[in-house]
Amino acid sequence: MEHLTDTPTVKTPADRFTGDVYLNLIESPTAPAHLAVGHVRFTPGARTNWHSHANGQTLYITDGVGLVGTRDGNVVRVSAGQTVKCPPGEEHWHGATGTTFMAHVAIVVGDSGGDGTTWLEPVTDQQYAGALTS
Repeated sequence: MEHLTDTPTVKTPADRFTGDVYLNLIESPTAPAHLAVGHVRFTPGARTNWHSHANGQTLYITDGVGLVGTRDGNVVRVSAGQTVKCPPGEEHWHGATGTTFMAHVAIVVGDSGGDGTTWLEPVTDQQYAGALTS
C-alpha cells in the first residue's frame, strides 16, 4: 500500500486550456496499467482545447455545472454526480459554464507513449457561446 498525503495543485498549461484551470494529479500513466486520473477544477468560462484520447475518457463530475461538447455540435450540460464517457478518438472539449465553477475527475487509459491524448486547437469564443445557449 502507498498512502499519498500530498498531491500538489498545478495550473494547467495555457496552450491546452482557455481560462483558469487547476489540476491535482491522482495517478500518472505508468506501465503496465497506463492509467491517468486527475481532479480538474474549471473557473467560470474556463475550458479545455479540442482534444481526443486514443482509448477514450471518462469524466465524473464532482462539483458545479459544466459542458461537454463534440465536433458534431452535440453539447451536454453536466452537474455533480453525473458521468460522461467519450469514446476513443472522439474530438471533444469540456469546461465550466459562464457563471459557475465545475470540477471533475478525468480518467484516461493511455498507451505506452503516455496518456494517449491528442491536443488540438482552442474552442473559439463563438463555439463556447453557442454551447452555453444550446
